[in-house]
Amino acid sequence: MRSLCLLSVLCLTGVSLADKNVLVLLENLTIKETHSIYFKNMVDAGYELTYKVADDATLNIKKYGEFLYDHLVIFSPTVEEFGGNLGVETLTDFIDNGGNLLIAGNSNLGEALREIASEVGFEADEEGTAVIDHLNYDTKDDGKHTLVIADPKNLIKSDKITGGVTAPLLYRGVGLLVDQENPLVLEILTGSSTSYSHNPDLPIKEFPHAVGKQTVLIAGLQARNNARVVFAGSLEFFSDEFFTAKVSPVGGESVDSGNKELAMAVSDWCFKQSGVLRVESISHHREGEENTPNFYTIKEQAVYTIVVKELVNGEWVAFDGTDMQMEFVRIDPFVRVTMENKGGKGEMVANFKVPDTYGVYQFKVNYHRVGLTRLYTTNQISVIPLRHDQYERFISSAYPYYASAFSMMAGVCVFSLVFLHYKEEEVKKKTE
Repeated sequence: MRSLCLLSVLCLTGVSLADKNVLVLLENLTIKETHSIYFKNMVDAGYELTYKVADDATLNIKKYGEFLYDHLVIFSPTVEEFGGNLGVETLTDFIDNGGNLLIAGNSNLGEALREIASEVGFEADEEGTAVIDHLNYDTKDDGKHTLVIADPKNLIKSDKITGGVTAPLLYRGVGLLVDQENPLVLEILTGSSTSYSHNPDLPIKEFPHAVGKQTVLIAGLQARNNARVVFAGSLEFFSDEFFTAKVSPVGGESVDSGNKELAMAVSDWCFKQSGVLRVESISHHREGEENTPNFYTIKEQAVYTIVVKELVNGEWVAFDGTDMQMEFVRIDPFVRVTMENKGGKGEMVANFKVPDTYGVYQFKVNYHRVGLTRLYTTNQISVIPLRHDQYERFISSAYPYYASAFSMMAGVCVFSLVFLHYKEEEVKKKTE
């Protein structure tokens, strides 16, 4: 009986436990101590962490065609080659299958992480380079101005990703560039307009790799299958030292850093504990009815309803968005309407008139917003023309044709009467 109860509990909690299995790849086991606050917060949040060294010969994330972990954390910046059967292709396959990846680097980024970055639309600066800012640096800097103070105003405008952090951030690491033509890439945190990326020990003879707000400090990616990747150019960003440090700008007051809050918010977003949407149900029917029809007739009033829930603090709650649209598509959209959020249950409702063109249509919802998972649903339905007994008896626009028809009949009758009863007078002969 106890076994049955335990099995029931595991089944009920399986949704929350199954997607929190994390493999942490470390440069060395010392990082487990220097970043203990971050890992402790992860454990407190319910994540199951498995620690391994990145070049471990027994490293394996896939068995019998199934991945053993839901998420990967790579805190091994200088690794040149992963151990076991783990490689760039394996990690790419992991992302393609919906896995999530969090990577932290530094100024001595290894070739393995550079290849991963290029696969997902990021590019790290050359080895030995760092983000430099001669105006926004901490007083604890060693004179190279590489201990940069990042302004929270340079965070991406999405509280789902950043958690609404307002405190300044400490950063020391490599600068990133993102592919501006890639619509899936996100610039989570950028440098200030006075920052740039270069080797602090060498004179500047060429234009830096990244300048101003093009210098990305933390980049993200949400793939089309909703897999998420976060690439931070600074391993120290997640360290106990930066979590507990005071940010001391030159000529300013010391305040607590926002590194811890941002790191946990970004991690929750990356591991799909924040900004996740799901469709609970979809229905459509004629106005005034409740059952879903097999087809619609042109010009009928239709009602489309979709129930959307959002994952907030581990629970599914009603989505409060008001900008979700529905399209009624036959090759191209014939109808596009913004749905009304009824509130309370996450019901989005669209009332519209079926087009007067028959064919095979789709109810389509394609919702994509920064920080939220992509929603894409389609439902096919046929639209038929009016039956013979559904047309109007007399059409007002046809009155001129009715008049012309009756006038023609009247004209024929008059012509027939005249033709039949008219008799020409006989012409008298000339002799008479």
